[in-house]
Amino acid sequence: MTSKKLVNSVAGCADDALAGLVACNPNLQLLQGHRVALRSDLDSLKGRVALLSGGGSGHEPAHAGFIGKGMLTGVIAGAVFTSPAVGSILAAIRAVAQAGTVGTLLIVKNYTGDRLNFGLAREQARAEGIPVEMVVIGDDSAFTVLKKAGRRGLCGTVLIHKVAGALAEAGVGLEEIAKQVNVVAKAMGTLGVSLSSCSVPGSKPTFELSADEVELGLGIHGEAGVRRIKMATADEIVKLMLDHMTNTTNASHVPVQPGSSVVMMVNNLGGLSFLELGIIADATVRSLEGRGVKIARALVGTFMSALEMPGISLTLLLVDEPLLKLIGSASKRMALVLERVCSTLLGLEEHLNALDRAAGDGDCGTTHSRAARAIQEWLKEGPPPASPAQLLSKLSVLLLEKMGGSSGALYGLFLTAAAQPLKAKTSLPAWSAAMDAGLEAMQKYGKAAPGDRTMLDSLWAAGQELQAWKSPGADLLQVLTKAVKSAEAAAEATKNMEAGAGRASYISSARLEQPDPGAVAAAAILRAILEVLQS
Repeated sequence: MTSKKLVNSVAGCADDALAGLVACNPNLQLLQGHRVALRSDLDSLKGRVALLSGGGSGHEPAHAGFIGKGMLTGVIAGAVFTSPAVGSILAAIRAVAQAGTVGTLLIVKNYTGDRLNFGLAREQARAEGIPVEMVVIGDDSAFTVLKKAGRRGLCGTVLIHKVAGALAEAGVGLEEIAKQVNVVAKAMGTLGVSLSSCSVPGSKPTFELSADEVELGLGIHGEAGVRRIKMATADEIVKLMLDHMTNTTNASHVPVQPGSSVVMMVNNLGGLSFLELGIIADATVRSLEGRGVKIARALVGTFMSALEMPGISLTLLLVDEPLLKLIGSASKRMALVLERVCSTLLGLEEHLNALDRAAGDGDCGTTHSRAARAIQEWLKEGPPPASPAQLLSKLSVLLLEKMGGSSGALYGLFLTAAAQPLKAKTSLPAWSAAMDAGLEAMQKYGKAAPGDRTMLDSLWAAGQELQAWKSPGADLLQVLTKAVKSAEAAAEATKNMEAGAGRASYISSARLEQPDPGAVAAAAILRAILEVLQS
């Protein structure tokens, strides 16, 4: 019996899915006449290497979900589980070349159709004088004896996107990126397991399993694995997978041993519940740590699916510090931002206290310094989360617990609300929406409004400038620079305002001669963020 799918037509499902992604993301564009998605800001890539990947549809969010700054430039999608057409691959190469890029790297999963079609497009593009290199990724650790076709390309390919993207963003040349990526790919392995098969739209499931069976070592196209095992607990299945992946008698093993440092990916193959995914992630962390393996980064979610397959894949990538910086550069930047914010607030402690004495107890600087020291202690425990939503949520809890006073509550409210829009996207429009959400929460519960001589005045002024991030092609630093200047001007202007909220509103004198310390602190925080990003 053919499985049920929510599609308009079997023939058009891949086109519709890609069109939906582009329609909901202003940072993407479709290449007319082809099933190709590209960054909408191609002009910003002049003088840099472009990265193109792709393959059959049905693996969402791979690969179009990984288009963006520091990742892929574009993706060529085939029909479900079918390699894309040579003509579309060539059209994508030409499009990024016309934008002024200095070369294109094709990142291809190791399947016959993909190797042939991407390879042919590469040869045609090179014949036209376009510099193109191709890396073929095979990270499958299922087969104990290597096949002539080599290891299949699986979820580890996403890590290659990240490494290559970081190198391209840093201005590294085409040949050097290809060379480094090939080295990284050899230090990686992936193994999948599933409770049942998947079904291509319009077709039946590709294989059947009995109620007490699990498929081990399967690919991402519904093909059967290397063997079937009896159903077991999550702990037992994870142990079996890791044993298989790291067994030195396995020709495709990952050479992980006690003391190794790895990036761990727990990938949902499409149909596993979030409950089960969390259980598998916990089991994997415990099993690796029990083997003396250090988990440098843990990535859990859906990165490369096989339609609705209820299963998972585990990926292990051996890393050293330089490689880890390419994968976790966002986390490193966040740490630098937080460190600068902390040092700024500590340096302003006495100044903020002096400003605050005009309105009451003179502890604004002390309160902010307490928050800064709490953040510094937290950073000593390890790198902050790479996810902006997780970072803001963690900071909110930390400030609510450690900062104290109304400032702690207000910052906690702001950060909690600001984290919500960043759960789905981290684009510039999402950051602008995050600022909006934070300001709304502060006004709702703090009862302050712009012009009331509070920290809100600085943040509100910045938020108005950050609306520009919602426009296509907005420049991060240009807009942020304007926002910081507006915040600083707003902070200075508070000394001419009548206090309408906060402790200062109870003072008998209608006006105060000094700017509001909370507004000064908020502007200083924004200035610290800008300075790190500029450097």
